[in-house]
Amino acid sequence: MSRITCPVLKNKVTSAEEAAQFINDGDVVGMSGFTGAGYPKAVPTALAERAKEAHGRGEEFGIKLLTGASTAPEADGVLAEAGALKFRMPFQSDPNLRKSINTGETEYVDAHLSHSAQQTWFGFYGDVKVAVVEVSAILPNGLLVPSSAVGNNKTWLDLADKVIIEVNDWHPREYEGFHDVYYGTKLPPQRRPIQLLEPTQRIGDPYLRVDSDKVVAVVETSAPDRNAPFKSPDEGSKAMASHVVDFLRHEITAGRLPESLLPLQSGVGNVANAVMAEFAHSEFEGLTAYTEVIQDGMLDLIDTGKLTAVSATSFCLSAERATEFNENIEAYKGRILLRTQEISNHPEVVRRLGIIAINGMVEADIYGNVNSTHVMGSSIINGIGGSGDFARNAFLNFFVSPSVAKGGAISSIVPFASHVDHTEHDVHVVVTEQGIADLRGLSPAARAKKIINNCAHPDFRDRLQDYFDRASAANPNGRHTPHLLSEALSWHENFQANGQM
Repeated sequence: MSRITCPVLKNKVTSAEEAAQFINDGDVVGMSGFTGAGYPKAVPTALAERAKEAHGRGEEFGIKLLTGASTAPEADGVLAEAGALKFRMPFQSDPNLRKSINTGETEYVDAHLSHSAQQTWFGFYGDVKVAVVEVSAILPNGLLVPSSAVGNNKTWLDLADKVIIEVNDWHPREYEGFHDVYYGTKLPPQRRPIQLLEPTQRIGDPYLRVDSDKVVAVVETSAPDRNAPFKSPDEGSKAMASHVVDFLRHEITAGRLPESLLPLQSGVGNVANAVMAEFAHSEFEGLTAYTEVIQDGMLDLIDTGKLTAVSATSFCLSAERATEFNENIEAYKGRILLRTQEISNHPEVVRRLGIIAINGMVEADIYGNVNSTHVMGSSIINGIGGSGDFARNAFLNFFVSPSVAKGGAISSIVPFASHVDHTEHDVHVVVTEQGIADLRGLSPAARAKKIINNCAHPDFRDRLQDYFDRASAANPNGRHTPHLLSEALSWHENFQANGQM
């Protein structure tokens, strides 16, 4: 049975190849997609083929692509491989696109996820010419039932001159009722407080709206979201997860947290998934989450009954867990709510709810500055994502990483971070498998002592202490945050020159 029951839009059904003809060289295109969920499955490939044909004729063809977050090989990947991406914002994870960005072929703006929609409204990226948005159904009245991610779809549909809709019947039709799309956002000076007081409170509509006159094509698809395989937690991940849970127990004993904690936010990745698994084996009950992405571990927590309510903007599931979810979707209705990312990541809401944020990092320096995006200061990995939205405004934030990488050649604790995404002013707790450093209320020198002693790998600990001691001695009038400028990035230089820090 067709998922398109609106007569007007049913008449606009066409092929992906025909739909791609509505996108022109230089267009700003807003596509759906957030952490490999809810992205268009057919039009990007058709557009990539169109770009290859144009390049074969010696013609220019490339777009400025705006999304919610990362998409998949069938979207970012094929477009980057075809040389069809002149510009990308705000987050990515595809190897082809990463290479294109780091070689300078594609311009990239690594925006905070909560900022990307409003910055587009402000006109920072130019006028949105085309929106390409995946949904799970179109209702008789033209309302759209979102799929596995909401992201920035509302903004793309509102702003675009032309709209292409992909209707994907791989997604369960029962997605209707899982979404909360807030249409109360205004631009300054008309903004009003967002009256959201608990994680799954509804403040918007279950559907996306679209002006049917703007819809130029509707494409029917039946394809799964990107697989996101998770590794079984290794001993290091288990140790970090245990450190986090033990720390939260201590905070309850100290009277700073209730026994059911505060709403949880967890970034994407294996360590974050391991932390959720540790919660499943803990004594905590009545947990809630206000986050951006729902991974396998969070679904497992719902299944145990320990997690009672989750607000997010997207899923990021393994193939096996996605199949299980689709088959049992009704069991999660009322316990999961998917919002636009400008609300799921909104600093005002994060601050009000008192979020406990858990995010990964590449490295931290001895004073607590965190790099979560770059290798050796220059090469982007994925992007800052929502970590800044949550960390800066959280009641309590954790940054987690193994203490070493590349078989011990790289230390994740360094004298000075080669790139800073989260300054020392925003970082509360640093965690490695070695231990945990609570930085709250500490001066830079006191933070350095904690980070070196608690988080650094033993192979690097003495060298870090030596750096700090010599920096302090060399700066009698600069001992607040002492550095040896000629050595601050020498560990990174050593790695580039010799393959080890």
